[in-house]
Parts: sequence; structure tokens; C-alpha cells
Amino acid sequence: QVQLVESGGGLVQAGGSLRLSCACSGGTFSVYHMGWFRRAPGKERELVAAITWTDGKPYYVDSVKGRFTITSDNDKNTVYLQMNSLRHEDASIYYCNAVLSPFSATSYSTFCTWGQGTQVTVST
Repeated sequence: QVQLVESGGGLVQAGGSLRLSCACSGGTFSVYHMGWFRRAPGKERELVAAITWTDGKPYYVDSVKGRFTITSDNDKNTVYLQMNSLRHEDASIYYCNAVLSPFSATSYSTFCTWGQGTQVTVST
């Protein structure tokens, strides 16, 4: 059974940093991209970053470019999202999932059942 477990969220001041982790198990993920998504209250879930398992090629939505970095550890089947210079508008529940190509921030197809996510709160 495929399982995705997100962790690393928390409360941080604006301008601070957090590192999220997504542990993947129970499936073969190398054929997909792995993505980090977020959904703020009252908004649609958006894809903020994705990475290709095979070559590490990243994708970022414009709003996080230069601030967020997505990486993967293939040996550990884990994907990370380093978030720097956090802003109030980054506050959300963050989720990971396998995502199929092609994709964009607002148009994507995912492979796995959504996990619980991890809450990121940014204080001003």
C-alpha cells in the first residue's frame, strides 16, 4: 500500500525557514515526479514544487522561486522542501504526492491518496 507521510511543518516568523520531508513507501515512485502542494483555507490546492526522481530536475511555481528548494534522496525515498524567506502568504497545509506529467501549479494529476499534510504557520 502506497503511503506518503509529510512532516516538518510548524510555526515560524516571517522571514524564517522550515524544511519539510515526505517519506514515500509501498510503491514505485521513480516513474513519476514528486510534488509538494499546499492548500490555504478557502483556496484550491496548488502545486508549488516538483522534482523528477531520475534526474532531479525541479519545477517551481513563480511565487516560490528563489525561496523554496525541492530535493530528493532516492535511497531513502524521501523528498524535501526547504522553505526560506517565508511569507505570511506561504502559510498553509503542505502535502506531497506523486504527480504525472504534464503539470502546472493549477492543473495536475496525482497518483496517490492524499496524506494528512503538515501545517505551516507564518507569524508576522
